[in-house]
Amino acid sequence: MEPYYISASPTSPEIDFRFDQHTLSIKGESYPENAALFYGPVIEQVRAYLAGCGQADITVNVSLAYFNSSSTKMLFTLFEALNQAAMDGSAVRLNWYYDEDDDTILEFGQELQDDFGALDFSNHPVAHN
Repeated sequence: MEPYYISASPTSPEIDFRFDQHTLSIKGESYPENAALFYGPVIEQVRAYLAGCGQADITVNVSLAYFNSSSTKMLFTLFEALNQAAMDGSAVRLNWYYDEDDDTILEFGQELQDDFGALDFSNHPVAHN
């Protein structure tokens, strides 16, 4: 599959999926006016990739400084697809990056870890510069 890239905007994250390298990255802030419209094609791309990737070693990097409740719902849908791929035999590593002072993002990551147990989850606190 061709790489899938969306530049970050003030209200939506950068999406950088390099399917040939089995690397999916989401970075920035996520509060688009219509989260379903923004994330729908993203999730479709991931599902198409997962359907054809076999039992790959997949790395997912998520570094979101902020996301709203509608983005949360869409992210859960994305993580459900990745968790299913892990249950089907792929090794899916989820690197969760968060500001070391942001307990909300840390707690959301911990919730993901609890909800999607098939993912190889790793927290990465990021220090202020």
